[in-house]
Amino acid sequence: MVREFAIIVYLSIFRTLFNMFKLFPQKKKTTFVASFGDNILYTIKELEKQTDDQVVILKSSQCRLSFEDSLSRRVLDFETGNIIDWIRSIYHLATSEKIIADNYYGFLAVTEFDTNVQCIQLWHAAGAVKQFALKDPSIQNRSSRAYERFQKVYHRFDSVVVGSERMASIFRQSFNISNDRILRTGIPRSDFFFDGIAKKEAEKSLHEDFPIINKKKVILYAPTYRDNELNNTDLELDIEKMYREFKNEYVLFLRLHPAVDGKYQNKFPGFVFNVTSYPSMNHLLVVSDILISDYSSIPFEFSLLNKPMVFFVYDLDEYAKTRGFWENYEDLVPGPVVENTEDLIDVVKSENFNMEQVKVFADQWNQYSKGSSSKHLINALYTEEEPYKVADKV
Repeated sequence: MVREFAIIVYLSIFRTLFNMFKLFPQKKKTTFVASFGDNILYTIKELEKQTDDQVVILKSSQCRLSFEDSLSRRVLDFETGNIIDWIRSIYHLATSEKIIADNYYGFLAVTEFDTNVQCIQLWHAAGAVKQFALKDPSIQNRSSRAYERFQKVYHRFDSVVVGSERMASIFRQSFNISNDRILRTGIPRSDFFFDGIAKKEAEKSLHEDFPIINKKKVILYAPTYRDNELNNTDLELDIEKMYREFKNEYVLFLRLHPAVDGKYQNKFPGFVFNVTSYPSMNHLLVVSDILISDYSSIPFEFSLLNKPMVFFVYDLDEYAKTRGFWENYEDLVPGPVVENTEDLIDVVKSENFNMEQVKVFADQWNQYSKGSSSKHLINALYTEEEPYKVADKV
């Protein structure tokens, strides 16, 4: 009740300021709203090659990337804690020709853009294991007012960028949008995995930052954040057992949610390296030999590197009930599914991986992501180039 009241007050203030700023002249500029930032960074780089549009970046506190503020770019702190930047952010949203966002943003429920303005959803994930948006089971506990607000946000999108038909189908259901709003250009940040020079530079940089990986292989553990882990300082993965088994051959990189990261105590320096604050996940994937994941979207892009994955899902039944999956979990993921550390260790030691399964997975979920996604996206938005086409679907 208190949460809903706070949201109503926030959006009322936002709407008032937005409508006031709409009285100002519209300008030739694109405003990006970033929670994750990777897709946005690749898009901006391509945009700056092709146009002279002004670029404005509104960063939420969640965004790890530090976009360079320059003459052609304006970077603002999109948080109420910085009231001046927050108000300036609303001004740019109200006076831009294009709005490109990489997450769900509630303010879109109250922003009635002019008819010539394009609002594009550049979602942060290339694929989806768990259900989200209007298909998220948890929204059943929200009020009818909240549900109506969700619908207004999703209907604000003129286009939703996808990398595959599988993801297009998920977005149509999750956002309740028609097929003509699907923009099939591929996922911009996936361009990195087709750029040999960029991958070598990333690998070189990480080898300099972590010299030990010149001698040892890397296991990357990147678990999904669970709501009930806010006050939990322990990981379900038994690090001590991992250390005993793999200390001579591997190091373990941990990529944790910020809420967990602040409480994690590393008892195995030299074996465990906390890379949560490292700005680029793509770069970490390049140097990782094995990925341990669960319900995150990281495997969709990691599969482009044709490397093995293990899915450590100690809470599979519970998670399926509370969050829901798009299909049977074991059929979806491209690797062995384990529920405890002992079985995970056995899989890694036996190298029990099906790499043909990884290739099929990569092809299906990265159907349109072939190395030129950023270029295709900018061409589609600014020069009206036709993106990939498929037959209309319901």
